[in-house]
Amino acid sequence: MPTEHLSGEPRNALREAGLRVTAPRVAVLTVLAAAPHSTADEVATKVRAELGSVSTQAVYDVLKACVAAGLVRRIEPAGFPALYETRAGDNHHHFVCRSCGNVADVDCVAGAAPCLTPQELAGRVIDEAEIVFWGLCAECGRGEPETAIASGAARPENSPAHPS
Repeated sequence: MPTEHLSGEPRNALREAGLRVTAPRVAVLTVLAAAPHSTADEVATKVRAELGSVSTQAVYDVLKACVAAGLVRRIEPAGFPALYETRAGDNHHHFVCRSCGNVADVDCVAGAAPCLTPQELAGRVIDEAEIVFWGLCAECGRGEPETAIASGAARPENSPAHPS
């Protein structure tokens, strides 16, 4: 993934967000830029490969701080562990393959956030709509996708999340 979703280089993005620039923070943002839709454990493994000894808790703390600062987006498709990406602050949704677990970005075609508005708001203020499209990716859809979907053969809780 290009780093433009970070508003530039990770160090500058951290400074612009008011966060201290640390090696673990830079490494986490770099990993997520290269492998969006990664779990915290996947990020931790790659950060340790780059930096050496970094605790999983430290990675979780970096992810939490980056989510709070708007540098990272956390998504939680049903049946999957939380996934993280640096494409944050724009209006996009996700597609999840029921067979292989691949997660891909889907740009919103309905306009600005929240892009969907319920008929009755009852005084609520909505600023985001999160949509998850479920189906079969192009690779898994070869053959008879209708049969696989209709039979419920593939379920996300049985499939690992694969970064796209």
